[in-house]
Amino acid sequence: MEYNLTLEELKEKVIDVIKTVYDPELPVNVYDLGLIYDIDITENREVVVLMTLTAPNCPEAGTLPSSVQMAVYDLPEVRDAKVLITFDPPWDRENLSDEAKLTLGLF
Repeated sequence: MEYNLTLEELKEKVIDVIKTVYDPELPVNVYDLGLIYDIDITENREVVVLMTLTAPNCPEAGTLPSSVQMAVYDLPEVRDAKVLITFDPPWDRENLSDEAKLTLGLF
């Protein structure tokens, strides 16, 4: 199936769909939490998301990465999706978007 989106346009769609995945403990999506470190899309429209968690022992460690992967994979323009987890660098509050800081009352 052919799609007329550029890779940059597809990346914007990937970001938009990642923003639909929320941390169940916070009213903020994983993108604005700063958990997404990188999104790489190949010419074959295979997406690799590099993400972290707020802590290695995060209670959502088993569900958040798979939720991100499935959200991205479900985009019709995506051929395959993979999520890689890293803790380098460790997540900290500075990763939060301004919108997330406002939502969490951290301004």
